[in-house]
Amino acid sequence: MKERVLKAIEGHDRAIRYFAAHSTDKVLEIARLIAETFRSGGRIYLCGNGGSMADCQHIAGEFVGKFRKVRRPLPAVALSTDPALTTCIGNDFSYEHIFSRQVEALGKPGDILWAFSTSGTSENVIKAADTARIKGMTVIGFTGRPDSPLERLSDICLCANSDQTNHSQEVHELAYHIICELIDE
Repeated sequence: MKERVLKAIEGHDRAIRYFAAHSTDKVLEIARLIAETFRSGGRIYLCGNGGSMADCQHIAGEFVGKFRKVRRPLPAVALSTDPALTTCIGNDFSYEHIFSRQVEALGKPGDILWAFSTSGTSENVIKAADTARIKGMTVIGFTGRPDSPLERLSDICLCANSDQTNHSQEVHELAYHIICELIDE
């Protein structure tokens, strides 16, 4: 069991070292894009599945509430946190449209879609990114694997470069906490 623990820590360390070596400029650029969007009156919409949706809710809470310091609330919405809306879209259209319908209804040029998919291939996230691009929104992608459909649809993409979902999510969490801190400043 101790070997399993150490192997998990080694995987985490490997992912974090890759992030430190390859993603600092992307984190700074993403923070700049988000800050400019907030300054110009735009909104951030976030989408992802499972643990990534929980990350979306976490980020929205950091922006609307606060991260480290009290400041004005910033307009961020985690899509599909309304079960009635999600099941309505899933039933009337398909699960693949649960995010894209909301982007179509709410998004506008000058807004950002921040899309999470550790595989980079989640069809509902891909459809949302495609819809956001059509609407003239900026797309920020957070993926786990390089050269994915989400990365290709993103204006800027932070790729954790891991085939382990948990390690990708660990990198994503560190990155978005740093972004929240930069936005606070």
